[in-house]
Amino acid sequence: MTRTRLPWSLLLALALLAAACTPPAPTQPEIARYSIEDFLGTTNFRGASFSPDNSKVLVSSDQTGIWNAYAIPTGGGEPVALTESTTESIYALGYFPSDERFLYTADQGGDELNHVYVREVDGSVRDLTPGEGFKAAFYGWAQDDETFYVATTERDRQRFDVYEYDAETYDRRMVYRNENDLEFASISPDRRTIALSKTVSNADADLYLLDVASGEARNVTPEEGDVVYTPMSFTPDGSALLALTNKDSEFNYLVRYDLADGSWSTVETADWDVSFSYYSRGGAYRITGINNDGRTELRLYDGISGEGVPLPELPDAEISSVGFSRDESMMAFYASTSRTPRDLFVQAVGDGGQPVQLTRSLNPNIDPEDLVMPEVVRFASYDGVEVPGVLYKPHGASAQHKVPALVWVHGGPGGQSRVGYSALIQYLVNHDYAVYAINNRGSSGYGKTFFHMDDRGHGNADLDDCVASKKMLADLGYVDPQRIGIIGGSYGGYMVLAALAFRPQEFAAGVDIFGVSNWWRTLNDIPPWWGESARAYFRNEFGSLDDEEYLKKISPLFHADRIVRPLLVLQGAKDPRVKKVESDEIVAAVKANGVPVEYVVFEDEGHGFRKKENQAKGYRAILAFLDRYLKDGAPRVGGGDAPVG
Repeated sequence: MTRTRLPWSLLLALALLAAACTPPAPTQPEIARYSIEDFLGTTNFRGASFSPDNSKVLVSSDQTGIWNAYAIPTGGGEPVALTESTTESIYALGYFPSDERFLYTADQGGDELNHVYVREVDGSVRDLTPGEGFKAAFYGWAQDDETFYVATTERDRQRFDVYEYDAETYDRRMVYRNENDLEFASISPDRRTIALSKTVSNADADLYLLDVASGEARNVTPEEGDVVYTPMSFTPDGSALLALTNKDSEFNYLVRYDLADGSWSTVETADWDVSFSYYSRGGAYRITGINNDGRTELRLYDGISGEGVPLPELPDAEISSVGFSRDESMMAFYASTSRTPRDLFVQAVGDGGQPVQLTRSLNPNIDPEDLVMPEVVRFASYDGVEVPGVLYKPHGASAQHKVPALVWVHGGPGGQSRVGYSALIQYLVNHDYAVYAINNRGSSGYGKTFFHMDDRGHGNADLDDCVASKKMLADLGYVDPQRIGIIGGSYGGYMVLAALAFRPQEFAAGVDIFGVSNWWRTLNDIPPWWGESARAYFRNEFGSLDDEEYLKKISPLFHADRIVRPLLVLQGAKDPRVKKVESDEIVAAVKANGVPVEYVVFEDEGHGFRKKENQAKGYRAILAFLDRYLKDGAPRVGGGDAPVG
């Protein structure tokens, strides 16, 4: 058979024709890559207290790199610094009712031993809770504005007593002496009745009413079985108490207890948890927050008629932290999206017009279009349980451009990953990491059955949800299944260590941010001011706090010889919850395996990094670590290990 050779010119023409018919390779979108300094160039704000004449709003801000108090004119204008701390973060609590004195709180380097201070009109400062070694907290103003309430552990380091302070002289008197581990929640307008709560377990909490005159405390929720009651506040007229409960329900709903006849009635329900509900100062309005699939849904009502009142309309934004002026004519609130941090707005209550935006938080050097909007994604876990989470997909990620991914585990136990702005997550996603903020079993917000699925199963049942999420990520088509790491803080940091110790072949690398490595020590050395309520809560989560064998069984420190994947640990030296020794010991143990370990310690931080200088150092270290071990040299992953429990 004779083979005909085609001329080269014809071959070239055919090749060009074939190329013309081949779809072009997808192009990557043109987005800017931002440094951590760009993200931390964003200014954060929190709190909102109207001045007596409604001309300004008191806030806290970290615009200098550390939190201080500022006043912002309600008509718009630059924030005016009212405090100028350069070492300790200051958080404003609120203006006084009749002048521009204000209260604020601060601790020492993150030790959480907060005191309550008053900043006088002339700028001088007075510590209203002087002394050493105890914690104080502001509990609000009396209805008549003549006094306010502060709780301290100065008498008993494990219990908060409550004092009433005179607004003019700052003289005080004890109004509640905590002898029976009943936690103060609210006091009635006439000061005759105090609402108290008692944590029986993580599934059971009771509500008590204390008669101030007689000193008698009465349990008004003597339910049998596991029912949680959470007191909110008394009604402005003092006739009733609002509370949340999950009695006969998967989700929390709002109820009312009538003080006169002891009757209960349902006020408000939803298909999700009612998270909170409170009145404006005089009762003209009531606002409720619903935890709707990781987003806050607000409802505003007329406090008398119960009719709905319009909230501001800001497309694609989530409104939160609503506060009212004392005369109830104005409201302040924050609005944010996952691509823009919280900004403060003010508006006349019920006014359908455009609110006044007082802050522009996002660094103007950042184009929000370069950031990403997440979506809530669910998957069937190892046993068929549906697990939700918040998924962030980098711009340009595709089957042709697969990216590494991180399973992000929230704190707790019992926390929740929510839709919203996170500088660290957006920083990582901007640098081509997909992030799945998982709400593993045991997370709040999805009903009490789901919440209790990890009880006595920590580092096992919840951890395997994290492992199972890897298949969902791989099935997306744009995630490289060999380059999936795990990251988390506090309880999420424990989950990182548990993943590397108990499922050592599953994740390519781990980032532990002040995570527990030794439950036996941590649960028997919790901060004293957490008191008996914390121990009661943890008993259901972990079983007996005296079961040393079990607690060590689920503690990564005692299984660190199994860790073979690279590890980064970040820790605050003054952390009172997860103490530095937890990180010191796990770092030393993993280094003994010859495994790459990096350790960053902040001497002036506690449980969470507040100072921008430290955040920049820590977040930069996280990205460099991930680039080194997930982008440049990720090991092959896969193949699980036996459960720990």
